[in-house]
Amino acid sequence: MKLEILTPEKKLYTGDVYGVQLPGIAGSFEVLERHAPLISALGKGTIKVLIDRSGQQTTHFEVAGGFIEVLDNRISVLVEGASQS
Repeated sequence: MKLEILTPEKKLYTGDVYGVQLPGIAGSFEVLERHAPLISALGKGTIKVLIDRSGQQTTHFEVAGGFIEVLDNRISVLVEGASQS
């Protein structure tokens, strides 16, 4: 599955991932391969990128809010005020 995390200034992350955990405005949620199409608002929190199935390879980003779109096994995350942690 392809993941792209973008800010207004730059591209923070692009690559193949197993899944991603996100801070939704109503609570955290996770997107895995073949997820149904989805558009959702994100709240302040941590995005956890699961690079492999074992969950041992991960990357984290602190975000101030944004939006996610899931379509055709591609995840696009648009955020403001993000930093890698």
